[in-house]
Amino acid sequence: MDLTLNSEHREFAEVVRRFAAAKLAPDALGRAHAHSLDRELNKTLAAQGLLGITIPEEHGGQGGDLMSAVQAIYEVALHCPTSADLVQAGNFGAIRTFAQYANDEQRERFLPGLMSGEKIIGLGMTEPEAGSAVTELTTTATEDGAGYRINGTKVFGTHSVDADFFLVYVRFGPGTGGIGSVLVERGTEGLTFGQPTEFMSGEKWCQLYFDDCWIPKENVLLGEGGFKKQITGFNVERLGNSTRALALGRHAFNLARDYALTREQFGRPLCEFQGLQWKFADCAVELDSAQLLLYRAVTDLDENGLPTAYNTAAAKLAANRAGFHAADEAVQVMGGTGYSQEALAEYCFRRTRGWMIAGGSIEVLQNRIAENVFGRRFSQRRG
Repeated sequence: MDLTLNSEHREFAEVVRRFAAAKLAPDALGRAHAHSLDRELNKTLAAQGLLGITIPEEHGGQGGDLMSAVQAIYEVALHCPTSADLVQAGNFGAIRTFAQYANDEQRERFLPGLMSGEKIIGLGMTEPEAGSAVTELTTTATEDGAGYRINGTKVFGTHSVDADFFLVYVRFGPGTGGIGSVLVERGTEGLTFGQPTEFMSGEKWCQLYFDDCWIPKENVLLGEGGFKKQITGFNVERLGNSTRALALGRHAFNLARDYALTREQFGRPLCEFQGLQWKFADCAVELDSAQLLLYRAVTDLDENGLPTAYNTAAAKLAANRAGFHAADEAVQVMGGTGYSQEALAEYCFRRTRGWMIAGGSIEVLQNRIAENVFGRRFSQRRG
């Protein structure tokens, strides 16, 4: 298997790299601490062709492949970590699930705004009592006339404070087969929002409350039996998580490397101390290894053109660990400067720590990898 980039991907990465260096890097530190969604930046990214990369051209996307989307996220994150969040949201996660399974009317209604960067889609998946065990969700969709009544609560949703509409996992009936998804627009009667709060990274989120929230049947994305379809796309979402964790780890690594080359203590540069050399050596190997696993997940696809569960789990586990370790060591090497908000090392530390939880915790990933090792499933439920 060839795990190197072909000429087309290298050229695309170089175009994104030049754009990010010129337009995004100068204010990267300010964006990291702004803690707000920059819609004008989202429009700029759209104009640059960085949204909807894997969405077919006939649906208004760029018609590219997974590797191109991964390269866009990676190159942007290397120069401006927070801008990569918008590239992620414009390519993976809720937008990809929507674009893949929406009907023509739904695409015509929502995709133009998403592709222009004027609209943001949010995801309502996690619930207070259903996190990793997502099939235990209790938010219901009950048929009512020409539509459905939605009742339940969602938490920890990306862009929940700002999204214009939400892709919401709901239960139409009992069991896994009763799970599907609907589209709920901001402003719909019965949808209310909790007080915004912040993760450790500074990213804002708020609870979504659905209290007899009525939606028309035209807003059903996937009805009963839709869970397996929408969850298969979650492996792609994990690739975006892996890419940002890897890129932010590399970003912090580069900051610390440059610091160690110029900062002097005891009459010589920090890079001349063997103890610090070993830190950089370990992180370099971990980052390079994780990048190869990510490339394997992106290129070794199944019969449906999707990354396999095992390859995705291995890539995310390696990228999460490598990214966080590199950011952690960067803060240590840079000392007070690294710990200060005057540099992005501490921001990379906080963000990479969160991705070890979001999108499938590292423990869940280890369970999935173990199932592949032993060739059998291991239920985590009692009994």
